[in-house]
Amino acid sequence: MKNLLSAAAGLFLWVTVGAQNFAVTTNVLDYVDFGTMNLEASCGIARQWTLLAGVKYNPFYWKMQGNEMADRQRSVEAGARFWPWHIYSGWWLAGKFKWQEYNQGGITSPLAAEGDRYGGSLSAGYTFMLNTHLNLDIGLGLWGGYDVYTAYECLHCGKITGGGEKVFILPNDILLTFSYIF
Repeated sequence: MKNLLSAAAGLFLWVTVGAQNFAVTTNVLDYVDFGTMNLEASCGIARQWTLLAGVKYNPFYWKMQGNEMADRQRSVEAGARFWPWHIYSGWWLAGKFKWQEYNQGGITSPLAAEGDRYGGSLSAGYTFMLNTHLNLDIGLGLWGGYDVYTAYECLHCGKITGGGEKVFILPNDILLTFSYIF
């Protein structure tokens, strides 16, 4: 999967050299998710298609009322968007391949888990053109795939309570993004 993502990123960079439209995007709602930093770049390859690649990173632990919480992650994704009207305006549909390394816990219970997820996502949304260079996107999506994980009694104790491999479906791309169009 990592080789596939590397190949997709290489194709993205190769196409970007000749692209006439290029955008850099960040999702405001990811920052609300315990400070997850994120960046996505996309380039137009045709009137109705863009290629995209993105990263998310969250190294933080949070302490609230004596409880530790974490939604730590490193993730990489690559995919494409279809725009029925024209790129960077109106409705869109997207498909992506994604890898995520995560460490989560303490949010709804003291239990914690860490592992790697591999899979794909489908999402849809709408883009509002605010001006020539600035867009606002809203959207929703789901991603599913394969999860290899270890479960712990708490975030820092190291006592393993379980683990294994499973198939998953999770929300993804809950978007309220700002895009700068070059």
